[in-house]
Amino acid sequence: MKHFEVNFDGLVGPTHNYAGLSYGNVASQNNANEASNPREAVKQGLAKMKALTELGMIQGVLAPQERPDLATLRRLGFSGSDASVLAQAAAQAPAVLAACYSASSMWTANAATVSPSADTQDGRVHFTPANLTNKFHRSLEPEVTGRILRAVFPGETHFCHHPHLPENDHFGDEGAANHTRLCRDYGQAGVELFVYGRSAFDLSRPAPTRYPARQTLEASQAVARLHGLDEEHCVFIQQNPAVIDQGVFHNDVIAVGNQNVLFYHQQAFLDTQGALDEVRRKFGEGELHLIEVPSAEVGLQDAVRSYLFNTQILTLPSGEMAIIAPTECRDTPAVAAYLGQLVQQGTPIRQVHFMDVKQSMRNGGGPACLRLRVALSEQELAAVNPACLLNEALFVRLNQWADQHYRDRLSFDDLRDPALVHESRAALDELTQILKLGTVYPFQR
Repeated sequence: MKHFEVNFDGLVGPTHNYAGLSYGNVASQNNANEASNPREAVKQGLAKMKALTELGMIQGVLAPQERPDLATLRRLGFSGSDASVLAQAAAQAPAVLAACYSASSMWTANAATVSPSADTQDGRVHFTPANLTNKFHRSLEPEVTGRILRAVFPGETHFCHHPHLPENDHFGDEGAANHTRLCRDYGQAGVELFVYGRSAFDLSRPAPTRYPARQTLEASQAVARLHGLDEEHCVFIQQNPAVIDQGVFHNDVIAVGNQNVLFYHQQAFLDTQGALDEVRRKFGEGELHLIEVPSAEVGLQDAVRSYLFNTQILTLPSGEMAIIAPTECRDTPAVAAYLGQLVQQGTPIRQVHFMDVKQSMRNGGGPACLRLRVALSEQELAAVNPACLLNEALFVRLNQWADQHYRDRLSFDDLRDPALVHESRAALDELTQILKLGTVYPFQR
């Protein structure tokens, strides 16, 4: 039976804006309060998805969240009509209004942690939505994320959906952005790497001092238990606190893996040698490529600025691997030089493809942030909601949908506009029909 890794990219929502909400994410903070272009953003995302299908990959689509989150604004004391709620929030708590408008669900690497059936005790694909407790605007997502995932991966024969972890910083969970998987083949049992920033219960362990460590060891351990993973196939690695304090807010900003390749920066982990020794032991027989990028060749700031490690590594139908990189990697001299050398070093990575996702990059998310990886067997792929798998017809229809519903400019002042509420709901209502999701949004109920 064949097995595939399918990338499910998040559609950028119609309220995509630059509010600088993500403390610790340098790009998000640096571009705060600039005007965004939601239509361009969603089309850049769709163009990336289409490019991957042209490379022979199977590509899926995940719907965005309903925004603004008026129910949360009402829970926080703003009352009356929708227009009145927006006006009160804009005048009294503009930061809260911006948070409730955030389109951050576009970064579906944070949607959930996924373990394929080859790794789990019950032989099903397991999903746990991330609780994202570290950031208020993201903590609003898990319930709807769970409903969307159940609509895309329906039934209990092949898929197991868990509720998100308790909404407490002790179990702060950022999903697949701090998780990767190494294996010889997508259908074989692999080693799941859980990268955490701190221990919530053992305060004697190192932790960052400037920026928050969003993922806890305890959350990673809980997800591994929920998914029924064998202890001998899990590695818990602490991220280097010093790099978190320099803007590496998730592991996928400093390391990325695919099959038998782990691509990481020299400063990525706290105890690199110990962690990699454990990875080698648990990976077992077979060729394993641990590609370390030295600081002398690519400095940490260049790595973060270009999002060299927030790239996708894909195994193409030919068997070769390719890196999907943002154009910022091409435009950063040290990074471009490194990638030019990498494809000639005899590793499985033989190609680099540059993609323009600037609207996402300016808000702090590169190509890897935009996708949730799901390894599936032929039977499991057949059980996926087919309306969520990208083909030429769906690509054309989603571009037409974006042209009809999305604005080409959005600033903070636009968030006061009640018309944006109606535009967003109309867009999402039509999208649920296109993707055959049913009633996943509160306004539809």
